[in-house]
Amino acid sequence: MTTSSTSDLQNVLTKGVSKTTLNNGLTLLLKEVHTAPVVSVQVWYRVGSRNETSGLNGITHQLEHLMFKGTQSRPIQFGKLFSALGSASNAFTSYDMTAYYGTVGSDKLEALLILEADRMQNMALTPQNLDSEKRVVVSELQGYENSPDYRLSKAVMQQAFPNSHYGVPVGGNKADVEQLTLDQVQEYYQTYYQPSNVTLVITGDFDHRIVLEQIQTHFGQIPSSPVNTAPTPLPMDPKARPAPPIVLKEPGSAPLLDAVYPIPDAQHPDIPALEILDSILSAGRNSRFYPALIESGLATHAHAYVASLMDGGWYNISVTAATGQLTEIDQVVESTLEQLRRQTITLEELERAKTQVKAGFILSNREIENQASQLAYNQIVTNDYCFSDRYLRGIEAVTPADVQRVAQTYLTPTQKTVGFFEPTQLEGPPMAAGLPATQTAENFTPSEPVDPVEVANYLPNLAASAPSDMQSLPERWVLENGLTVLLLADHSTPTVTLSGYIGAGNEWDYLTLGGVASLTADNLMSGTTDKDDLAIAKTLEDRGASLDFLSLREGVDVSGYALSPDLPIVLETLADVLQNATFPQQQLDLSRQRMLTHLQLELDDPGALARRTFQQKIYAQDHPFHGFPTANSLKNISQEGILRFYEQHYRPDNMILTLVGDFKVAEVRSHLSRTLGQWQNPRSALPLDFSEPQLPPTIQRVNQALPGKTQVVTYMGYPGIERHHPLYYAAMLLNQIIGGDTLSSRLGTEIRDRKGLTYGIYSYFAAGIHAGPFAVQMQTAPEDTQTAISSTLALLKQVKAEGITPFELETAQRSILNSYPVDLADPDHLAQRLLMNEVLGLPLEDIQQLPHHIAAVNMAEVDQAIQAFIHPERVVIVSVGPVE
Repeated sequence: MTTSSTSDLQNVLTKGVSKTTLNNGLTLLLKEVHTAPVVSVQVWYRVGSRNETSGLNGITHQLEHLMFKGTQSRPIQFGKLFSALGSASNAFTSYDMTAYYGTVGSDKLEALLILEADRMQNMALTPQNLDSEKRVVVSELQGYENSPDYRLSKAVMQQAFPNSHYGVPVGGNKADVEQLTLDQVQEYYQTYYQPSNVTLVITGDFDHRIVLEQIQTHFGQIPSSPVNTAPTPLPMDPKARPAPPIVLKEPGSAPLLDAVYPIPDAQHPDIPALEILDSILSAGRNSRFYPALIESGLATHAHAYVASLMDGGWYNISVTAATGQLTEIDQVVESTLEQLRRQTITLEELERAKTQVKAGFILSNREIENQASQLAYNQIVTNDYCFSDRYLRGIEAVTPADVQRVAQTYLTPTQKTVGFFEPTQLEGPPMAAGLPATQTAENFTPSEPVDPVEVANYLPNLAASAPSDMQSLPERWVLENGLTVLLLADHSTPTVTLSGYIGAGNEWDYLTLGGVASLTADNLMSGTTDKDDLAIAKTLEDRGASLDFLSLREGVDVSGYALSPDLPIVLETLADVLQNATFPQQQLDLSRQRMLTHLQLELDDPGALARRTFQQKIYAQDHPFHGFPTANSLKNISQEGILRFYEQHYRPDNMILTLVGDFKVAEVRSHLSRTLGQWQNPRSALPLDFSEPQLPPTIQRVNQALPGKTQVVTYMGYPGIERHHPLYYAAMLLNQIIGGDTLSSRLGTEIRDRKGLTYGIYSYFAAGIHAGPFAVQMQTAPEDTQTAISSTLALLKQVKAEGITPFELETAQRSILNSYPVDLADPDHLAQRLLMNEVLGLPLEDIQQLPHHIAAVNMAEVDQAIQAFIHPERVVIVSVGPVE
């Protein structure tokens, strides 16, 4: 077994970090990482839902939303400013903190600092902003309520922590949010948004000395007062926690179990042992839960995690049942825990768990964004940015006796709060299709689009940057058997990302049965001629590595991660399952049951059902994109059918493999020649023959009611374009303007920001090998759905009739050009971009040339794209949820 020593891992994150405290109390953490010309800027405030007083649940989350609405000196949606910088910016609220984060090209660093300093002290809170953003937050909260597992978890947490702020929802509750006042939000902002309550972290490509001066200039003069971040105690509940399970009998699809056990705070010395215990219980096929719950057929999914927070935390176990016997599943979970309490674990289990935890830590901190987040978490929760070093030392020191002790101390029946979700039978009304077009065409006129010149006026001064072609190109190599390999060495971290494609996706189901492609991909790791599923999993899990296959519409996605010394093991496993998979009947049956449960969940999810219905409406029955698995099709797939599909489609000439990371190209080439180079399959490719999709003749409307839901999800659109269309780049820019970014696009400005009708709205062209859809997707309250649909149609008509402005085109170009190097700095994104360019038949140099293509698009080409691709009078509109 391969293991990494503690010394190899110490300071893996904290090496090179400098900490500075400004005179106003702001904590600054800087780490130079010069692997790509990008930087991540993160501002973490030590305030979360734990600080909320009774009646104000959700005020922290509401304030987070309002921080994007503008400042006194920049009264404009900050999302537009971040988009113009090409920043991958967002925010989140949690129990202990609120964080704002963005990643930009290095030349945009000071601009991002100026914007963050501005909204730290000058937020513009107006009645209009609060009212519209309240509606957005309520839409978000009600969207969560669409999910049975969210409703169950909320009930369990409230009972498990009746006297703690950890028992209330982080996002808030609808009643409290709707009653928030301007004065309350303003007071909360002035209390907690103080420099003394902030950790500012910057990681990436910058000069420490220059950036420190910039921070002193922009943040050092902000006045600050001491902040008491201890939470206000909640009223005591005199009632004892009831022993029986919480039972929710509500509309839904699959039975669920959710259990919570309180544990100590993040700095408690027992936390490393609990993390090891969690890995032993739930990590992979060799975990304790897998045979007890999954292989036994009782459950289709079992997940667990350790939540480590300032004032305590919890261990959570969640299970999706296959048979519906939740009480039996609860007994199996308890007997599995009892075994841990009674007997010490084996040394083999211990070493595997340590390797998984340590490798997972390294792999999760490859990107500069994740490094910044981990440093900020360390500082906020433990007041020590080096906490992860202590944590890893603690992991290494865990013994079998420690694991048994924490199981006996914390995971006992008397500590447990458990909830069952028992779905009621759903007999929803049939779909209503083809309603008159007049039902979607209210008298509505969108406002004028925000002038990008106005946006530019509020941006910090920026030097114009020309498109760059500095991205290194991979070595392309085609093996004698036809398998294409792309290799790009990157020695910045001791990790490797594997990304692959096999032309065996769901589109081929239309020749057989819906679900064949997915069931085949899901079972590649279920056994080969030499190894069963547990042996295959053990080979990877003992090293903390992973290898997964997922069948998508146009191909099977292959993904893998490993520490660099373990790459040969991953490649050997890949070669074995691609050439020698046997698809054992028992594993097929378990996988089929998982897919049937997933189908139940999908048909009860408004977003998934709307997407499915929309796609089936815009593509004819003889088109590969029309088909989806059904319960009947899944039940009728045989082992023989899976083997036929595997033998026909899993061929070396039908696969592309991309590796990005820490390896020697010559060694990898030699290894691939010995393994995947021996793969032979003489079968020839089948033609994928179908007619081109057609636009609908008129507006077509489909409503699908789902009981028990609170929000409506709507998809609207029609067949779009394929990647090689000559107007692809113009369409890409047009979409950026219409709805490519929820906070900065026309749709986002009009439907979300100005009217507050939706938590999220965006549009996209799914341009692949074949013509995917152009679609607009949104989530709305039932009473707002029709207005949001009409507003969207009116906006598309406005674009069709009036076009766009040159400034909008320039802004969209700048946004994409600025964000492109940020995307490529992420090894996952880079590997996927290289892979898909090869899949689409683009030259290697396209990854360098894309910025030049974007910069070259002119107004005439965008006008052509508008006339060719925008058809507001010929859309399919599908709404799913509590609709009439």
